[in-house]
Amino acid sequence: MASAVRPRRSVLYMPGSNPRALEKGRGLAADGLILDLEDAVAPDAKAAARTTIRDALAAGGYGRRELVVRTNALASPWGYDDLVMAATSGADAVLLPKVESADTVRQAESVLRTAGAPDGLAIWCMMETPLGMLRAAEIAAASPRLGALVMGTSDLAKDLHAAHTRDRLPMITSLGLCLLAARAYGLAILDGVHLHLDDEEGFAHACRQGRELGFDGKTLIHPKTIATCNAAFAPSADEVAQSRRIIDAHAAALAEGKGVVVVDGRLVENLHVDSARRLVALADAVAAMG
Repeated sequence: MASAVRPRRSVLYMPGSNPRALEKGRGLAADGLILDLEDAVAPDAKAAARTTIRDALAAGGYGRRELVVRTNALASPWGYDDLVMAATSGADAVLLPKVESADTVRQAESVLRTAGAPDGLAIWCMMETPLGMLRAAEIAAASPRLGALVMGTSDLAKDLHAAHTRDRLPMITSLGLCLLAARAYGLAILDGVHLHLDDEEGFAHACRQGRELGFDGKTLIHPKTIATCNAAFAPSADEVAQSRRIIDAHAAALAEGKGVVVVDGRLVENLHVDSARRLVALADAVAAMG
């Protein structure tokens, strides 16, 4: 489900069972909100949380924020009803937990379609198990509705018996497999959460690393991390200015019958212009978020 450039710098998990949190989300500077029915909600509160999320989405007031409902697995007692609710809730996407096969995506798609989901309702996939990593390409190609992959690095580290290190070397292979799959099939991809809320420097480092690796943004578990995340994944003023110079210089070169041009001492070809246009489009979209 490739679409126009959309900011996904910061996407915050919010417990679907907490009406006050969902209300607070209307005023947060996050680009997106994941209204969670899975890990953040106790089993005996899941049905009520489903109603709480439905009512919050119906009330609106979230502005340009991207709204995603994380459902329980279809194999659970709650997953089917979660998908049926989300299908006509007005959400932008549903997020499926622990996806390990294309069949999981297709089954969810069938439920959504039968429940009357509009064509624009996207499916996002949590990538958080070793088997999911090995099948990342298969999952990314599973459906035209697929819009994004979301890294679940906490569960992944547990299953890998891996340590949470500063540079995340134990998970680099897994991150790379999902990045390759997402880009091969034109999907967005979000980095996993940073669990240590008092480690501000470590969080900033993780954001910088995520952007350098190619992630569109990062999933978050606390509002206090939004500003740092937004700054890390947004194009800087210098990057935007250079991109505009590249676009203008290349256009002028083409007008003179040239295919390449030198900008700021660097050779510029079509591939650099494509990247520059995407960065400028992202900057414009971020500005439109307010």
